[in-house]
Amino acid sequence: MVTNLSSSNSLLCVWIREIRDTSIQEDRLRFRRNMERIGEIAAYEISKLLPYREVSVQTPMGEANCSELETQPVLATILRAGIPLHQGLLNYFDRADNAFVAAYRKHHRDGSFEIEQHYITSPSLEDRPLIIADPMLATGASLVLALESLTAEHKPSQIHIVTAIASTIGIELVERKFPEAHIWTGAIDEELTARGYIVPGLGDAGDLAYGSKKQG
Repeated sequence: MVTNLSSSNSLLCVWIREIRDTSIQEDRLRFRRNMERIGEIAAYEISKLLPYREVSVQTPMGEANCSELETQPVLATILRAGIPLHQGLLNYFDRADNAFVAAYRKHHRDGSFEIEQHYITSPSLEDRPLIIADPMLATGASLVLALESLTAEHKPSQIHIVTAIASTIGIELVERKFPEAHIWTGAIDEELTARGYIVPGLGDAGDLAYGSKKQG
């Protein structure tokens, strides 16, 4: 299932415009904060689909029946670009456990690339909701590899994918590999370049958040 969070007008549409706008992208703090806000909106929407239980709490005036999550989710992200989006999720799911995957594109001279994944750390995902943040769902290759690694030994009860901008090609790959996953995206773009970048997209989310990198 795919939910396009900008299919109806809201403040999220303003934040999507700002992370795309080259005249605003120069402000790294604003870019990171907008990514964080998108993560917060996604967290709130995802929270409606998680299981709850009723609990009784003592107030100064008596007892009140309230709801709480049955199980805390595990929040995952792909370093480094996913950190601001992940932080937005963590702002709302503040008691969640966290998982991290280090992966990057290793480009070749012919324009092709492969995904290098060097590090992964995660608590048990067994029967727990997994929410993974990746700001740009382009080809989908890095996200699929991360999900395959995270779920190799433990089966989560739900899989939610949060992305700022997704391509139709990336969505199709995820749907083939993980048909049970729910994709939450701020916008959907149709085109990919030959090097696997989303058009119009927004550029390199990691560089815009943290500065350019040297990759050998």
